[in-house]
Amino acid sequence: MTDRQSKIAVVTGAGSGIGRAVAVELLCAGWSVALAGRRPGTLGETAALAPGAASLAVRADVARPDDVDALFAATVERFGRVDLLFNNAGTFGPGGVPVEDLSYEAWRHVVDTNLNGAFLCAQAAYRRMKEQDPQGGRIINNGSISAHTPRPHSAPYTATKHALTGLTKALSLDGRPYRIAVGQIDIGNAATDMTARMESGALQANGEVVPEPVMDVADVARTVRHMAELPLEANVQFATVLATTMPYVGRG
Repeated sequence: MTDRQSKIAVVTGAGSGIGRAVAVELLCAGWSVALAGRRPGTLGETAALAPGAASLAVRADVARPDDVDALFAATVERFGRVDLLFNNAGTFGPGGVPVEDLSYEAWRHVVDTNLNGAFLCAQAAYRRMKEQDPQGGRIINNGSISAHTPRPHSAPYTATKHALTGLTKALSLDGRPYRIAVGQIDIGNAATDMTARMESGALQANGEVVPEPVMDVADVARTVRHMAELPLEANVQFATVLATTMPYVGRG
């Protein structure tokens, strides 16, 4: 830990996958964590994985401004401040749909969750970090390998993840005067429900369907904790964590 005994984190999408792994990693390391997600039952399951730790489950849809405001208000009411936002909630959207067949509703759902939701949560965190005493905090955005290189038939997801990189850079610059550090972790094939299909076969740029390797999600969680526990004078601007042999370098 840095200058205080107990750090306060907000983790979105904390009911499953990477969000759950990161939340449990932080809780077991002594952080107090607000667990945000749309399904209270899964948030409770996450909290149960770190019995006795200081967690708060808050039902929130990050695409809804009122839900985001309520999430951060509940966090501050319970814990007093916000030291970290892990901006993790996201969706891939309808897989395997060619761009010409993609409905506007599907596009909008991915944009609202992955980009608008990330902005709303970052904005809410930024406001509190700027005003609290001691001032400052850290925001870590969950990007993706798709923030660098797309998969076939992934226009909404890829567009939002590229946009998230721009958001990370802008927030990092704007946060400098207020001791707000902002970075991004780009992850490739952590073993979660979202990536389970890749082990049986994922469409490649050459049209083949090929099984892809995955890595333990705990390795991602440890990386996020390392980024989170740096002093605010240091920042991991971008980190790429991926299964060593996945088709990323040279994809396409």
